[in-house]
Amino acid sequence: MIELSLMSAVLVGLLGGGHCVGMCGGIVGAVSMHLHPSKSKAPFLFAYNAGRILSYTVAGVIAGLVGASSFFLEHVLPIQHVLYGISSLILITLGLYLAGIWHGVTYLESAGQVVWKILHPYSKRFIPVQNLKQAFLLGSLWGWLPCGLVYSVVIAAIATGNAINGGLLMLAFGLGTLPALLTMGMAAVRLKAVLQNIWVRRTSGLLVLGFGLVGLLRII
Repeated sequence: MIELSLMSAVLVGLLGGGHCVGMCGGIVGAVSMHLHPSKSKAPFLFAYNAGRILSYTVAGVIAGLVGASSFFLEHVLPIQHVLYGISSLILITLGLYLAGIWHGVTYLESAGQVVWKILHPYSKRFIPVQNLKQAFLLGSLWGWLPCGLVYSVVIAAIATGNAINGGLLMLAFGLGTLPALLTMGMAAVRLKAVLQNIWVRRTSGLLVLGFGLVGLLRII
C-alpha cells in the first residue's frame, strides 16, 4: 500500500503547486533576485529546493518514528488499523482541498507558528543569497514554514508507523512540489493557471480522495 501512498503524495505536491507558489514564491524570488546577471539561477534554485525537500524528508522520518512508537498500544488498540484509517482520512481531506471543495487543511498552519517564530530570524542571515550553501541552508529552514498541505502529509507519515516509509512519503510530496517552484516567473504563471483549472483540480482531488476511500474500505 506504500506505493499507492507515494503516488498520492506526489499528486498532492504537484496539484498543490499553486498553493506552494503562493507560500514560497517570495522566498524563491529572493534566492535569485540579487544574483549577478552572469550567474545561472538554476543551481541556486535546485540548492534551495534540495534543502527544502531534505527538511520535509527529515520531518517524515521523525513522524514515522512517532508512529512506530505508538505500537506499544497494540495490546490495547488495533493501532495499525487506527493509523491506516487516519492516513486514509487525511487523503480524503487533501482530496477535498485539491478539488476546491473544503479548505480544512489550512487550519493546520496555525499549529506551526511557534516553531516558525523561532526559525524565521535565522533565515534572514542567508538573504541575499550569494552562494549555493546559503541557498541550501535557506531552503532547509523554509522547509519548516507553516503549511497546511505539508502538515497533512506529515500526519499521513505518522500513520505509516515506520521511519523509512514516513521519510519516503514526505520525499515524494517534496518532489511533487518541484515543478511549480522550479518554474517561477512566466512559466510558473502558466503552470499555476493549469493547476488551478477547475477541472484539473476536481479530477486530481477526486483521484486522491478515491485513494483515501479505497484505504478505508480495506480496513472495514
